[in-house]
Amino acid sequence: MAELLPLGPVLLIGEALVDEFADGPVAGGAPLNVARSLASLGQAARLASRVGQDDAGALRIRQAMRRSGLSERGLQLDARHPTGRVHIVEGPQGHRFEIARVAAWDHLDPHPVLALAEAEQPGVVYFGSLQLRRFATRLRLGNMLKALDQGGRLFFLDLNLRDDSRDPEIAEACLHQADWLKVNDEELAQLMQWFLPDADPTVTEPLALRDAVGGLMRRFDLRLLVLTRGPLGHAAFAADGSLVAEGPASPVAHLVDTVGAGDAFSAMLLAATLAGRALPEALRLASGFAAAMCGERGPAPADPAFFHPWREALGLAPLQPSLAEIR
Repeated sequence: MAELLPLGPVLLIGEALVDEFADGPVAGGAPLNVARSLASLGQAARLASRVGQDDAGALRIRQAMRRSGLSERGLQLDARHPTGRVHIVEGPQGHRFEIARVAAWDHLDPHPVLALAEAEQPGVVYFGSLQLRRFATRLRLGNMLKALDQGGRLFFLDLNLRDDSRDPEIAEACLHQADWLKVNDEELAQLMQWFLPDADPTVTEPLALRDAVGGLMRRFDLRLLVLTRGPLGHAAFAADGSLVAEGPASPVAHLVDTVGAGDAFSAMLLAATLAGRALPEALRLASGFAAAMCGERGPAPADPAFFHPWREALGLAPLQPSLAEIR
């Protein structure tokens, strides 16, 4: 299965924030992480988010965007609310996120986003569920997504269920807007529990998931579902639930942390597909890119040389050192 994505830059909507590790803060947030990798992989990316007007977190995010070659045109400054923060709690079984309750990205103004889309004419719109965590902003941002749904744009939903957005109403609103959906195995199980309660939760093998996945995709009119399964690899399903691609997990040579690995997978999946790679090849590259990101501290590499083999795989020249990510 191959699908040509619409022409135009990728518009990424949602949280730009600071990930607070025990050894120091780094710029983060799924849309920002994906945008930085897309830009470093040769694709035009436009981030629409909101940060504090003068705080240290905003400075860190803006510096990270500049080093990645990202325009700040879609970045809104908020004089009342601080830049979002996420405390990363690391342990032997992985990590968990403690998300600050007050954050500028919760107050994204749709009007500049729509104006940016009118000017830039994106072909793909990337979004997640976390941006809809506040009930007061859900309708406003939902209407913004619907207003963006024109001109044949493809909507890529990176669900990213977190404690603040683990809600069936939020998931349903996002799924109705999506064309492509990327989830991990835990998120897929949660969606099945919410929307297909009769499905057998013990069925986890991709070939056996056809009926359940097909039911979910028909309910929300999805065109593609990409499932990441951690050490078990990845799989992709067409609109009828049929398995169209699968592959093993790529080995992690040196594990530092897994923060941002899912975002790296999404970025390479989009970059490779936009570069004309067929779905199985795009998924293979996405798996390898995500595994390589696990060897970096936080969701982005400090050295631009990290991107060299991945750009070569996409037929691109190496990055210049001036595009190094700031930590």
